Formats: sequence, C-alpha cells, structure tokens
Amino acid sequence: MTVVTQILDQMPAITKPQRKFVLVLFATILALRGRLNFRNLARYSTYSERTHHRQFHQSFDFPAFNRRAIAHVTDAATTLLVAQDATFIRKSGKQTYGLDKFWNGCAHRNEKGLELSAIAILDVARRTAYPLSAHQTPPRRNSLKEPSSELAATPQTTFQPEETRIDFYLQHLAQTVPFLPQQVRYAVFDGAFAKRKFVAGVAELDLHLISLLRVDANLRYLYTGAKARRGRPKAFDGKVNFADLSRLDCAGEVAPHITLYTAVVNSVSLKRNIRICVVLNRTKPEKPRRVVLFSTDCELSAHTIYDYYTLRFQIEFLFRDAKQFTGLNDCQARDKEALHFHFNMALAAVGVTKIEELRQHRASQPPVFSLASWKQRAFNEQLLDVFISKLALEPTVIKSHPQYDYLRTYGAIAA
Repeated sequence: MTVVTQILDQMPAITKPQRKFVLVLFATILALRGRLNFRNLARYSTYSERTHHRQFHQSFDFPAFNRRAIAHVTDAATTLLVAQDATFIRKSGKQTYGLDKFWNGCAHRNEKGLELSAIAILDVARRTAYPLSAHQTPPRRNSLKEPSSELAATPQTTFQPEETRIDFYLQHLAQTVPFLPQQVRYAVFDGAFAKRKFVAGVAELDLHLISLLRVDANLRYLYTGAKARRGRPKAFDGKVNFADLSRLDCAGEVAPHITLYTAVVNSVSLKRNIRICVVLNRTKPEKPRRVVLFSTDCELSAHTIYDYYTLRFQIEFLFRDAKQFTGLNDCQARDKEALHFHFNMALAAVGVTKIEELRQHRASQPPVFSLASWKQRAFNEQLLDVFISKLALEPTVIKSHPQYDYLRTYGAIAA
C-alpha cells in the first residue's frame, strides 16, 4: 500500500528489518484466506512462521502510525471526535494473558475470554471511524481462581484496592490524548462509561463527554426564579420526570415521529450540570420510547448531541470488519506483547485500507468501502504474481494486457 510506505518513511525509529516486515505483513493480511495465525501467514508470505512469531514480539508505535495515517485524509478544518469502546475476544486455554470474565454483547452475558479497549477517531463529514489505539484489558486479581484455604481462613485479611476497569479505560484514554488531532474537543462513549469517576477524568483531559443515561436517571431541574432575601439560595426546582417532557425545550424532529427535547439539568450521580437530549420515538404511539443522551458541554445543541452520539456506532463497524476480515479473533500467541501487536495490527489494517480507499475515491461518485472487495483484489493480485513467477512469464506483457484488470478484480463485490 502506498499510504503504509509513506507513513513508515515518516517514522525514523523503525529499523529496516521491521519496516520491511510491516510492509509485507499489511499486504499479506489482505491477501490471506483463513485464520490470521503464524502458520497461515507463512503460507502467504516470504517470511517463515518463526520470523512472524519473533516480529510480533517487537514493539511498534501504533498510535503514532495511525495518527499519521489519519492525517492523510483530514486537515485542521475537519470536524473530528474521539470514541472509545471495548469488545469481547473469544480465547480458550489457561495460560493466555488477560483471561477473565468479560461482558459479551452478542451473548448478553459475561463469558471467559479477552477484552480489548479501542480508541478511534470519528470523521463527522464522512460518517466513518479510523482506529487510533488499542490496549488489552488486564485481568482482575484471582478472578478465575478459587480463594486459597489460607485466605479463606482469615476473613479479616485486608486487601489493597485494585484498579477497576473504569480506571483502566480512563488511563488508556489519557495515554492516547497526546496522539489526538488538535481539533478534537468531544469524546463519545457508550452508556457503560457514564460514571462519575470517568466523567470527571475526561473533563481533566480537557475534553467534553457525550454519552447515554438510564431512562430513570436522577436528574434535577435548575432553579431560575427569584432569589429569596434570606437563607441559602434555592438551586434546584424538582426532579426530572421523563414521562412528562413539558418542562423541556422541544428541539424539533430529526426523523418522522422522532423528536428531541433538551434542557440543562443537574445530575445527582455525576455531581455536575449537564445538557440532556431526550429522544422521544413515537413510531408506536401506544408505546413511546425514550433515550436520554447528555453532554458535559451545556452550550452544545440537542441536534449536535444526537448527531455525535449516533456517529459513535462507527467504532462498532471497525470491530466488525477487524473480526471478519483482518483476524482480530485469531491471535495464536499467549503473551501480552504479541497479543498487543496482533490486536493493533488487525485494527490498523482496517484503518489504512479505508484511508487508501478514500485517497483513490473520485469525487463524482459517492464513497463506497468494502473490505471484502479489497481482500479479493489483493488475493487475485498475489495469485497472478505467483502465476507470473512460477510460469516464467513476462510481467510487463501480462500486466499491460487488456484483461489483466478484469482478472485482478475478479470476484470483488460492492459494499
């Protein structure tokens, strides 16, 4: 890929062997059929299984790589957001680093496996996401082990408070903030991140948070009436009842039967004032549905909150493409370093392919991105190169043939 070559040329800390390996690896991931493990990579690559195993243990600055990749399709005028979410990775065995019980959204329950915290940049104009950083969620202490008899016999034993997963997500975000584009001011998260500790931590990073609240969240209207002459000034004016939205401002419809209501209120659990955006869905008038979005930026409009939060789901498409096409679930290694390299490489492969597609896009046509088509073309190109090499054909004659492009794109599908 041209974009990968240009990015690696801008990273002088990379050694020549690693640069050559990364270039080959990106091309191999796209051409590969089947699981993305060391043995299968060796089948489609010039590197051996042992070399892949060794290179996956080398450190690589993926946030810096992805940041440079994003800069190829954005500029200072592009409206960008940052999003963070976690995804469940199936993994069996007993010796793999990070094995624990994590929430599996597909199964709607906690299951044994791995979890990956990913941070992505959201492009508001293009309605897409680019991966930036990924870190594996560490396991909790003795979470999959039975307590020892010694500890069980001394219930008065005191333990040091361990780091919670919210602490880890916040630490991951703080480590990634230096790699964010300068214009990023808003961070979008799932409702699971709407905790006081996390909201306060995001504010300390000089970012405004947009997330989701429960429909029974404890919110209070701000008092705007006249102040009493004596006594403590009245701050609040009753609890927000989401069954009665008459005290909220109507911000209009965003779609047929979907109306937005907004107000600046006080959150008891978050201990701060926030702007809420209540999405009322009257598609079924007999059973209206409500979703409560919020932002720590009280000046943000309800339509912007709604638009930014719906864009958050683009990070889910990164997980989908990485699991389906670039082997996010297929890591053969068990140690922390190789797992980290594999997960970040799988997401980075999705990102650079999408960026390469945008660079080749013609403005007269709407953008269409199909990773399945890219993989099919990459496989065809590699197979044609094998035919040329093994049959001792002249490459210039073959690749200049009028039917070469047909063979190169054979089997490609539209998104």
